[in-house]
Amino acid sequence: MAARIVSADEALDVARECSAKFAVEASTRDLQRRLPVEELEHLSSTGLLGITVPRDYGGADVSIAVLAEVFRLLAIGDPNVAQIPQSHFAYVNVLRHQGTDRQKQMLFSEVLEGKRFGNAQSELNTKTVREIRTALVKVDDETYTLTGVKHYSTGALFAHWIPVLALGEDGKNYVAYVRADSRGVTVVDDWDGMGQRTTASGAVHLENVLVPSELIVPHHLTFNGPQLYGAVAQILHAAIDVGIARAALSDAGAFVRERSRPWWESGADAACEDTLTIQQFGELEIEVRSAEALLGVASDSIDDAGRNLTDASAAAASIATATAKTIGARASLDVSSALFELSGTRSALQSDNLNRHWRNARTHTLHDPVRWKVQHIGRYALNGTYPARHGQL
Repeated sequence: MAARIVSADEALDVARECSAKFAVEASTRDLQRRLPVEELEHLSSTGLLGITVPRDYGGADVSIAVLAEVFRLLAIGDPNVAQIPQSHFAYVNVLRHQGTDRQKQMLFSEVLEGKRFGNAQSELNTKTVREIRTALVKVDDETYTLTGVKHYSTGALFAHWIPVLALGEDGKNYVAYVRADSRGVTVVDDWDGMGQRTTASGAVHLENVLVPSELIVPHHLTFNGPQLYGAVAQILHAAIDVGIARAALSDAGAFVRERSRPWWESGADAACEDTLTIQQFGELEIEVRSAEALLGVASDSIDDAGRNLTDASAAAASIATATAKTIGARASLDVSSALFELSGTRSALQSDNLNRHWRNARTHTLHDPVRWKVQHIGRYALNGTYPARHGQL
């Protein structure tokens, strides 16, 4: 049974505690590719997974600003653990906006009890990432079947429920909430990425899986008008990048202070007194603080838009989020790469595993190409063009 978090302050306090706890063996889990099963059980028990459930259904209904900060804190501790529930919150959000009262009562209750949503969304060998072939076929008024194969299914291996994005017979997208132990569901741990190694972002095979009609949500309706679904999903990814950047800079500082030698030409008695090293740390600190600030600005923009949702407010929130994601991605890559130049040859030792920061950053930032986010930002800034309603902005 999960604890029940009732306020934003409590959610942030719990996130800080989890971050510190998950950081202790984050490097070892990465080196050994030991999946964070115990860590996720602890995360469930704290009640953090239920903090966006609406108050009418028993949740704390925290703001997006608080949710993003929770993810940033978790990512400082271990960005693998932070990424796993990203889809959980995305599909809680689907229910908020398109679920029936009956669906909300049932599934939000599960979430508040600590049950985890995974995801089965992306597919391989399609023309684009947005093409969905997994078929949702009606059997009768009460039952449908699901058939298809999903990849990059972060969280599915640890999930109690697997939301599946599928194509209905009407050519529209639906989300089916499938129990992970349903007959015909097979989750394969075949993820072998160089970074985010313990997210278990493998495959989900669906073979004529029976799904009650009451567990199917018309996701396509989300995009019929102004929406914040994409901005909410993307701000969590941005928070993970920003958390990686902060953790990398923190570890670099500790390494320089405790283990690095000063370059002999500097005349410094310690590496942390080298003026060139101090200068570069200052530049990186400015970059990380900028990313953290933009994350806050974007989160507030989403919350503001949610209070008065229009085409204009949704566009402003999406652009602010795209900006935060772009700068957060750059910061995570810049800091995790500069770490080695600042720390010296010793920092490249595999036993210290400092390279995990760069591997995690490089892998996670591939999730959505920032070059396209810059395009949308540019069109908005130059011509006032609103971004499309496709759920990735």
